[in-house]
Amino acid sequence: MLNQYPFWKYLLLIVVLLTSALYATPNLYSNDPALQVSSNRGTEIDISTQERIRKLLDNAGVPYKSITLENEQILVRFTDTDKQLQAKDIVKEVLGRGYIVALNLAPTTPEWLRAMNAAPMYLGLDLRGGVHFLMEVDVEAAVSQAEERYISEFRGLLRENKVRYAKISRRLTSESAVSAVEIKFKTLEARDKAELVIDKEYPDLVFDQEDRDGAFYLLATIAEKERREVRKLALKQNIITLRNRVNELGVAEPVIQQQGDDRIVVQLPGVQDTTRAKEILGATAPLEFRLADETHDAADAARTGRIPAGLKLYPKREGGHELLKTRVMLTGDYIIDASSGLDSQSGGSAVFITLDGKGASIFSKVTGENVKKLMAVVFIEKKTETREVNGKQVKIRRTIEEVINVARIQEQLSKRFQITGLDSTKEARTLALLLRAGALAAPIEIIEERTVGPSLGQDNINQGFMSVIIGFVLVLAFMAFWYKGFGLIANLALTFNLVVIVAVLSMLQATLTLPGIAGIVLTVGMAVDANVLIFERIREEIRNGISPQAGIHAGYAKAFSTIADANITTLIAALILFGFGTGPVKGFAITLSIGIVTSMFTAIMGTRAVVNLMYGGRSVEKLSI
Repeated sequence: MLNQYPFWKYLLLIVVLLTSALYATPNLYSNDPALQVSSNRGTEIDISTQERIRKLLDNAGVPYKSITLENEQILVRFTDTDKQLQAKDIVKEVLGRGYIVALNLAPTTPEWLRAMNAAPMYLGLDLRGGVHFLMEVDVEAAVSQAEERYISEFRGLLRENKVRYAKISRRLTSESAVSAVEIKFKTLEARDKAELVIDKEYPDLVFDQEDRDGAFYLLATIAEKERREVRKLALKQNIITLRNRVNELGVAEPVIQQQGDDRIVVQLPGVQDTTRAKEILGATAPLEFRLADETHDAADAARTGRIPAGLKLYPKREGGHELLKTRVMLTGDYIIDASSGLDSQSGGSAVFITLDGKGASIFSKVTGENVKKLMAVVFIEKKTETREVNGKQVKIRRTIEEVINVARIQEQLSKRFQITGLDSTKEARTLALLLRAGALAAPIEIIEERTVGPSLGQDNINQGFMSVIIGFVLVLAFMAFWYKGFGLIANLALTFNLVVIVAVLSMLQATLTLPGIAGIVLTVGMAVDANVLIFERIREEIRNGISPQAGIHAGYAKAFSTIADANITTLIAALILFGFGTGPVKGFAITLSIGIVTSMFTAIMGTRAVVNLMYGGRSVEKLSI
C-alpha cells in the first residue's frame, strides 16, 4: 500500500532522535569559572598536589565549589571570576614554574552524561573572549640562518683540513635573488681542495666557481629542494615553539594551527593582555656565548670603524661597545631549562640555565680551555616589519644584537650556570620563559590582531541565541499558517533538525563562533525549503485530480530531485568556503554543511515518517495542507 514505512526506518529515526537529544543536552548546562593546574617539565600531579592547593586556598580564605583530580590535571571550580583570579595569583606564586596554572570555564555537565562522553561545544573567541593573532613567518630568514650556519661550519672544516682561505661571507648571486655562501681563495689549488672537502661533507649543496679581480671564488648554494624543506621545517618548528610558549603563559584550550605555506593562526581564549601575549609569542630571543677580546680598544674600533681580523663589534646594553671573537662558544639551542632569580653576590636579576648533555660537554671543554678570560653573552632579536616604500609593501628585516653580560670565567663551567646583566626581574622572567620554550626558527610578524572582551563575548552569545530563536519562531509561525497540519509536521522536523545540528557539533567538539551561528540561522530557513517544495508539489498533484494518498507519494517522489540539486550545489559552495576560507569563514562553512546534510534527513525522511503514520494505509478524503 502507498505511504507506509518499514519498521527499521522508524527505528532509525527514533535512535537518531534519542542520540541527538542526549548529546545536545550538555549545552543546556552553564559553565563554572575554574582553575586548571597541569604539570610542566616532569613535575607530577597527584593527590598531594591536590591537597596542597586545597590548603593554600583554605588558608587564604578563597572559597571554591570543588577540587577534582582527573586525567593528570587538577580542576578547581569557583562561583565567580573574582575568586577565580584571586586563586590563580595565589596558586601560581606558590607552586612555581613546575606547573601550568590556567584560567578555564568548566562545564557543569552531570557525571552520567560525562560517562557517555557527552560534552558541550567549545565557544570561539568572539563568544568567549580572548585574543586572535594571524602571524606571518619570514621563511626566507630561515634560509638565511641556514647559510649563516654553513659559514661557521665551513670555517671549522677548512681549518681542520688545513685549507687556506681569504674570506667567507654571504652574497646574492648575479643570476637571481638566491643567496649563496662565497669563499675567497688566493690560489686555484686551495679552491679545488676546498671544494672536494666541502662537497664530501655537504653533498646536497650546489657549487659554482668564479674568477675575478685576481682571486678565486667558490659559491655554495642551497638547492631549491632543500630550501623548500628548510622553509617547511621553520614553519613546523615555529608552531611547536609557539605551543611551548602558550603553555608557559598558562592558557587553556589554545588554538595554534598552520594556515597556508607561511602563516600561523594563534587563538588564546580568556587572554586580555595583548601586549604581554605579543611580547612572548613574537620574540626570537636566541643567545650566543662568545669570548671577549682584551687586547684591542673597542671604543677606538667603534669610532674609526677599523675592526681587527677575527673580531666583531657589538653594542653593550648599558652603553658603549665590546669587541668579541667571531667564534661562537655556545648557542641557546642546547638550553633545556631556565629560571629567573636574584644573583647571590650582586643582588641583581639573573637567569639560571641548564644545558643538555651535548651542550654541557661543549661548554665544559671550551670554558676549561679559557679560564680567567672574559666571556660575553650576546642577546639577539630578529624582527620582520612590513612598511610601505614607494607605494609598495616591503618587508624590512632587522637584527638587534647586544651584549647583556661580560664576566670573567672563574672556573670550568658545565651543565648549570647563570647569566646576569638584565635590566629587571620582569626581563629575567621573560628571557627565562623564552629560553625554556625555545627560540623561533624564523622571525614572525603579527599581521592581524583581534581582541574580544568577555562581556562582549556574552553579548554575542545572547544576540546569536536570540537571532536563532527569532528566526526559528517566525518560520514555525509561517509554516503553521500556510500549510496547516503539514506545516506543524514540518515544524517538528525543523526542531528535530536543530537538535541534530547541536548534537553533531558537540560530538565533533567543534568550536562555535558567530559566523557558525549565522550558518545555523541560514540552515533554519533552508531546512523548510525542502518541505515547501514537497508540500507545493502535493497541492499541485491534488489539484490535478489524483487522490490524497497518491498526491503524497507523488509530492515526495517528484520534489526529491529538485531538493537534492539545490542542497548539493549549496553543499559544494560550503565545501569551497571551508577549503579556501580562514577561521570565521570555516566556522560558517562547517555549520552550513552539517545543516544541509541534517535538513535533508529530517525534512524528507522525518516528515515522511510522520505523514505516513498519520495518513498511510487508510482511506483519506482530504489533507490538512
